[in-house]
Amino acid sequence: MREDLSSRTIIGLAINVHTALGPGLLESVYKECLYYKISKAGFHVEKEKAMPIVFEEVKLDCGYRIDILVENTLVLELKSIESLIDIHLAQTLTYMKLGRYRLGLLMNFNVLKLKDGIKRVVNGY
Repeated sequence: MREDLSSRTIIGLAINVHTALGPGLLESVYKECLYYKISKAGFHVEKEKAMPIVFEEVKLDCGYRIDILVENTLVLELKSIESLIDIHLAQTLTYMKLGRYRLGLLMNFNVLKLKDGIKRVVNGY
């Protein structure tokens, strides 16, 4: 499965970014650096991808944006916060459902070891 291979590679790139920068920076810094690393690795990557909502046949741009979308299959939701809570998982799942994406990674960069801040999210839509 393509998403699983991509997710392992992306996790490695995220760990590289986290090792270089450490915890404590703004989410936007990690997003820009990870976007750069993913692009440099040769993946098709989109940053701040708009996710409109379709309600009763009307497409509404409500300002929802996926932090990073890799190969049009893998959703990356990045955080730099004290700890992840259920609403962050719900947010990731919402983006995945809206775009009909099967796999996502919720990453909190404000941890000592990034592996402790990653949640793999699977959507069966």
